[in-house]
Amino acid sequence: MPIANLVIQGPYFRDLLDQPAAIERTLHGLRVTPELTAAANRLAEGRFRRILLTAMGGSLHALYPLHLQLTDAGFVCQMEETSELLRYQAKILREDTLIVVVSQSGRSAEIVSLLDQSGGATIIGVTNYDDSPVAQRAHVPVFMNAGVENSVSCKTYLATLVTLKWLAAELTGTSAGVLESLAPAAQAVDAYLADWRAHVDFLDERLKATRQIFLTGRGGSLATARAGGLTLKESAHFPAEGMSCAAFRHGPFEVVAPHVFVLVFAGAARTAQLNRLLAGDIRQAGGDVEIVDFGVPQGVFRLPTAPEAIRTVLETLPVQMLSLMLAARDGREAGRFEHLTKVTVVE
Repeated sequence: MPIANLVIQGPYFRDLLDQPAAIERTLHGLRVTPELTAAANRLAEGRFRRILLTAMGGSLHALYPLHLQLTDAGFVCQMEETSELLRYQAKILREDTLIVVVSQSGRSAEIVSLLDQSGGATIIGVTNYDDSPVAQRAHVPVFMNAGVENSVSCKTYLATLVTLKWLAAELTGTSAGVLESLAPAAQAVDAYLADWRAHVDFLDERLKATRQIFLTGRGGSLATARAGGLTLKESAHFPAEGMSCAAFRHGPFEVVAPHVFVLVFAGAARTAQLNRLLAGDIRQAGGDVEIVDFGVPQGVFRLPTAPEAIRTVLETLPVQMLSLMLAARDGREAGRFEHLTKVTVVE
């Protein structure tokens, strides 16, 4: 029996299929408010000493492309897990700091604590719910409007990536055409998900011998690798680790074996050749490896034709297909919490 027939279609699965509509809602709901304009003007005038990006879990990984864009634009930008920030780096929470905090629920324990201990910093709060503490207390609330999500983050993760791409353009004064570059995302995601059954069945056959998974990337794709490792652990209870392609060479390469599968995200042009070289070296050492990119042969690893601006959105989709396959193979409902809850309320 094809394993796709064994996929238990719970809330996570339904949220996966809702992702194109969620992206549409996000794009249609993005608004430049007077508060955002004021923060962007203060930033351009050099009135912030630093930009601090913070979140927990997958939201933290989603911030990495924004970190790269702001740094490329010449701003002093720092990215920290919220819990570590509060416990060990609270002295940088000052009036001359601009904080971008991401929390899909807007209610996570660490995020609420940050709102209480912000030290007068200006807070841009990206969240999915307009009645959350982040929405009510951030100086600049930004809503992703992805719709209610009841399981492991999937559509809110894609919505976060889209929202932060837009926010980066607004903060750096490069907003002309940004919505147009993001507009194809919903259609591209829909086209990929239309073949979810074929993708899941292919992965089941392709990864029969797999016992461990690494996901690797560079640049913006490093966010996909790190968030992808978290997704596979959380949604399929499968041991997986996300890291940079360079970091994989510094130790983890030693575990390369036929039962270890490495998914390499080709990523942006400036490091794509280095990433393909890693894939070739893994294969030569006897490991199992595939590359995720535009134009690769296998449909599950081939990104739909789309602008480079939405690469990180599309890269997430093969990981989601892996989560469905691995959970079905183990007789689980993908994305069903057994020990956690949707919102982490204990810091």
